Amino acid sequence: MTPWLWAQVLAASYAAGSIPFAWLIAKAKGVDIRTVGSGNVGATNVARSIGPVWGVLTFVLDAVKGAAPALVAPAVVRQWTGEAAPPALGLVCGLAAVAGHTWPVFLRFKGGKGVATSAGVLLAAAPGAAAAGLAVWLAAAFVFRYVSVASIAAAMATPLAAWILYGAADRVRPGLLTAMGALIIWRHRSNVERLLAGTEPQIGGRKSGPAGVVRGD
Repeated sequence: MTPWLWAQVLAASYAAGSIPFAWLIAKAKGVDIRTVGSGNVGATNVARSIGPVWGVLTFVLDAVKGAAPALVAPAVVRQWTGEAAPPALGLVCGLAAVAGHTWPVFLRFKGGKGVATSAGVLLAAAPGAAAAGLAVWLAAAFVFRYVSVASIAAAMATPLAAWILYGAADRVRPGLLTAMGALIIWRHRSNVERLLAGTEPQIGGRKSGPAGVVRGD
């Protein structure tokens, strides 16, 4: 692959990840998701502020925009060049989509925390690690009743699973997933502060109020 082709597929992946589904869905309901609940442009805030059905729809769409670049980019490169795409291309393009979700050009680079988009990337590029991450997320959510705790736990467990599953033969994939997990944990630093302060809302608790009152994931 030429550098120009790399730039094209990465830019396209970033643009796909930048589509702010949480903002668009909330806007269709007459709400600016950035001004309610946690202010986060993500599925959890949509679920708490607008309704669980809309939150699930947001999660699915955010996951699709992570999975699509990871799956489509290698196929496009093969079609254009007639050669097999580099092994890490799908995952790198998926990470570009996560970056787009986190820093979307359409919302002045203020986006969500990347959990759903990362889940889509994992399902497409590292399904074994994705299964481990999902199991940890569900267990942590059941035990602790915090979406943020479950997300952080999954972000730590998924790279570990990747190193166990793929590390012997492929260090690139676990390395990239480690970077993705670190990004998700870093994006949850405000949640950690609220957990320590006792102001983080639990799963099944009341909806968050205006941004700055009770802030969630």
